Amino acid sequence: MTPLLMGGIIFAVALLLLATGMPIAFALGSTALIFMVWSDGWGSVLYMADTVFSGLDDFTLASIPMFIIMGAAVASSRAGSDLYEALNRWLYKVPGSLVISNIGACALFSALTGSSPATCAAIGKMGIPEMRRRGYEADLATGSIAAGGTLGILIPPSVTMILYGIASETSIGRLFIAGILPGLLLTGLFIAWALFLSWRRGTGLGKTNESYSWAQRFELLPRLLPLMGVIVGVIYALYGGIATPSEAAGVGAALCLLMVIVIYRMWNFTAIWGIVREAIRESGMLLLIIGMSVLFSYAMSSSLVTQSVAQAIAELNVNRWVLLGIINMLLLVLGCFLPPAAIILMTTPIILPVITAAGFDPIWFGVVLTINMELGLITPPVGLNLFVINGITPDVKLTTILRGAFPFMMCMVLSIVLLCVFPEIATWLPTYLMG
Repeated sequence: MTPLLMGGIIFAVALLLLATGMPIAFALGSTALIFMVWSDGWGSVLYMADTVFSGLDDFTLASIPMFIIMGAAVASSRAGSDLYEALNRWLYKVPGSLVISNIGACALFSALTGSSPATCAAIGKMGIPEMRRRGYEADLATGSIAAGGTLGILIPPSVTMILYGIASETSIGRLFIAGILPGLLLTGLFIAWALFLSWRRGTGLGKTNESYSWAQRFELLPRLLPLMGVIVGVIYALYGGIATPSEAAGVGAALCLLMVIVIYRMWNFTAIWGIVREAIRESGMLLLIIGMSVLFSYAMSSSLVTQSVAQAIAELNVNRWVLLGIINMLLLVLGCFLPPAAIILMTTPIILPVITAAGFDPIWFGVVLTINMELGLITPPVGLNLFVINGITPDVKLTTILRGAFPFMMCMVLSIVLLCVFPEIATWLPTYLMG
């Protein structure tokens, strides 16, 4: 059997197991076990444990539970409602102010939590009913929140980028910096579309009787400053060369816990334990997926699948941009069915050699890959954010949410095109700050 045929069978078996609802880690591990025993015999079982543990023997992985604690602490507090209300008070005179407030709150909140579903739930519960009450149609109200929630895996700190950094052995600090300007660009595109649609429909164009005094505008700022301080502090520690990603994540987690205890009065031990328990559960899940993905990659590599696929793609003799287009289409299709963590850990070992051989920057590609993962979060049939929004607003049909999210998907596609035409959007800031 040729390595390419074996690779196709391995990938098909993994997708089939995932389609049955089997947890990602077990699906990847079972597939690897089956094909390692098939190709190398039962003796391969003896070094499976060493392969998994060697993949987890990386101090950088300590940043994952720390960033998850950071996000869980913020998501469990009133930070989302404070962000939303503060932005609304400052922008209420701006045309389309409410939709700007929602998307801005999504960008800031998702940067703090790094979780798209948590952002959709926290901001959507407040923003969607308020937008609909003020005349925004259901598709724009739900679509803007569904899309805004995806920003969390692009704007640092991002667990998705940590996974890509580990899988591709690239600098996580550079990846974080590379995501800043594309994240701001995508936020701007979202706001531009939402304002255009509001103007076209004649909704939310400053026709509000609300009025806030300067005292009311400044009232919530003391609660927001610590949130902003945590973001700035973590980013400065990372990019200023003061701390490694793991150390910065630990400091950020400690500050976020301190903030929710002191500022949001979360004195209850049960609530604090709930944050830690949620972080332990999610971290364990991600680390198990990483360990099994290392085993999966080893099975692919030992069967010469990875090398054969890379060689076959290289021999296609097509323009490198056509090659990138094919890879983007592959990622988009996978994103319709699989979560970002599974896609990154399954495909990066295969795709990365092809990308680098074609002359593309792996840091730049990490940003493009992440935006593709964002697309998957609002693309059926497994668009997680769509179902979160549908759970918040059960009276709105899923097709309506999808119709509202579709233009924002096109904004993501446009951002990928802009990154291809102007790669400096992602590469300039890391080069400027880190050389």
